[in-house]
Amino acid sequence: MAATQKHFSISELSREFEISTRTIRFYEEKGFITPLRSGQRRIYSAADRTRIRLILRGKRIGLSLAESVEIIDMHQPGESDATQLASLLARVSKRRAALEQQRRDLDDMLTALDEVESLCLEAQSKHQTKHQNKKAEETLTA
Repeated sequence: MAATQKHFSISELSREFEISTRTIRFYEEKGFITPLRSGQRRIYSAADRTRIRLILRGKRIGLSLAESVEIIDMHQPGESDATQLASLLARVSKRRAALEQQRRDLDDMLTALDEVESLCLEAQSKHQTKHQNKKAEETLTA
């Protein structure tokens, strides 16, 4: 689909972004996009397409739908994007810090699991050795 196309159907956008038409209608219900209507048919503009793309990009980096829309709505054509960029950078930094903390937590959890697994395997080995020695003694004394 050509990015220079001026109008899009809901099915075209659904296929392009690999999302359901229900998702696109949800964005419309929330007022995030505002397609034109031709009878029952929705006609999406290039701006609607761009907003969907940006919302999905925000989702991929872990922003909530509300956060994504808030940042997108900060854009004012012909004006400086400094405020929008600063807000996005702050959220990216916050998200990165949260993910790095999750990584540390996961590493700690994996280390703890390794320790428990090692202790269990050691105890299991001792139990098997003890059981084998007991059987060997019984065989010798029988």
